[in-house]
Amino acid sequence: MLLSRQSIATPFVICVCILGVGLIQFPQLQKLINSQKSASLEILEKEIKSEKLRLNFLQKIPSFGYDNFIADLVYLNFSQYFGDDEVRDKTGYSLSPEYFEVILERDPRFLAAYRSLSVSTSLYAGMPERAIALAEKGLKSLSPSVPEKSYYVWRSKGIDELLFLGNAKAAQQSFATAANWASNFSDPESQMIANNSQKTAEFLSRNPNSKYAQISTWAMVLNYQVDERTQKRAIRAIEALGGKVITTPEGTHKIVFPPKD
Repeated sequence: MLLSRQSIATPFVICVCILGVGLIQFPQLQKLINSQKSASLEILEKEIKSEKLRLNFLQKIPSFGYDNFIADLVYLNFSQYFGDDEVRDKTGYSLSPEYFEVILERDPRFLAAYRSLSVSTSLYAGMPERAIALAEKGLKSLSPSVPEKSYYVWRSKGIDELLFLGNAKAAQQSFATAANWASNFSDPESQMIANNSQKTAEFLSRNPNSKYAQISTWAMVLNYQVDERTQKRAIRAIEALGGKVITTPEGTHKIVFPPKD
């Protein structure tokens, strides 16, 4: 009986410790955010090193069935980190992939995390290789129907491959797979994704340097629910490729392609 109680108590104590780590960090993070406004770069860099150590710890500790809880907690931490524009302007976004190492290791089916991975790690941290590697690892745990709309992961991977690595062949395969996965569903959103992804793959098969494909891919970034900075970056890229972005009264974006690819 004593052995049984001990076997139950041990994981319970560890889980309480995990919960404690999560709960105590919220007031600490808020205090840290407030103090960072006037902190020197040297202090900020020390705090980044400390945060990286904490993320490494969270990546290695046993979860005893609380993987999703840890993933959600770290994603909240990431949102605070990524959203602090003033401090990120000083330190950059180098910790972005470290957050997703924990998040996607704990919950590879966390669909929203893949979109944030692409924007934060490829676009802002300038590490598309890390983003693609994490996506490829996570895709091993996904299928066309689990989780729902998992075809978006292939789309994000294709975006990174085309726009940030210039690997048109890999991007073509990713968009073709996204189209294949999305075609399994009859809802309007999935059918639209299947059609757009297939067109992008076809553009790339005919012309690996296709401006149409690149504009279409930046349009995908633009139409994600991203921050204003990301939208402006996408619009600048589309215009540099000869396209034009028109914002409709409803707040959506219409893309006008150049006369020639």
